[in-house]
Amino acid sequence: MVVAIDGPSGSGKSSVSRGVASALGLAYLDTGAMYRAATWWCLDRGVPLTDVDAVAAQVRALPLVMGTDPANPTVHVGGVDVGQAIRETAISSAVSAVATNLEVRAELGRLQRAAIDEARTRAGIVAEGRDITTVVAPDADVRVLLTASEDARLARRARDVHGSDDAAAVEATRDQVLRRDADDSTVVQFHEAADGVVTVDSSHLDFDQTVQAVLDVVESVVGPRP
Repeated sequence: MVVAIDGPSGSGKSSVSRGVASALGLAYLDTGAMYRAATWWCLDRGVPLTDVDAVAAQVRALPLVMGTDPANPTVHVGGVDVGQAIRETAISSAVSAVATNLEVRAELGRLQRAAIDEARTRAGIVAEGRDITTVVAPDADVRVLLTASEDARLARRARDVHGSDDAAAVEATRDQVLRRDADDSTVVQFHEAADGVVTVDSSHLDFDQTVQAVLDVVESVVGPRP
C-alpha cells in the first residue's frame, strides 16, 4: 500500500506521516528532507544556488541514501549523516532555491518514485511532501492533503524551532514558513486538494487525533487492516 500525504509548512505532515507509517507497519519517506539534503550538498560544495544548471548537475550526482524506518528515519549524503545539519536555519532559509529548480524536482521526483516502487514490493510506504499526491505518486492507494490554519501552522513551527509559541517565537518563524510556502507554490500546488485527494484539517486536532484522522481515511479507502 502507498499512502501519499502533502501539505504546507507546519501542517504536521512529517510527524503525522511517521505516526501513520508506524501504525500501519509501512516504510516512511520524507521527500522534504531530500530537498534539504540536496541544498546541504550544494552549499557544502560551494555551488551558488542561483546557478540553476550547476545545482541540477550536482543533484543528478547526489550520493543520497534515505533511511525509511519511521521510528528512525535517516539521511546520509556521501556517507555523512546530515539528519541534524539539514534542519538548521541556514538550510531552511535556502532550500526553496533548490526546491523551485524544475530540473532538481524532476531528478528527485525520479528518486522518490523509485523508492516508492521498491516499497511496493514489500508492505508499502507513506510518502510525504508537496507534490506526492499529484506528481510523484498520483496513483497512490490513499492520497491525503494535510492542512491547518496559518496561526496553527506558525505556532507548531515555532514550538519545533524555538520550544515556544509565544509572540516572539511565532514572529521569528513567520518568514521561514510563509515565504517557503509562497516560493514553492510557484512550482507546485499543495494548498488545495486535487481530485481524489482527501483533505484533513488538523487546526484543532492534537498529534494523536491527527494520526487517527489519517488512519480513518486509509480505512475508508482500502478497508480495515489487520
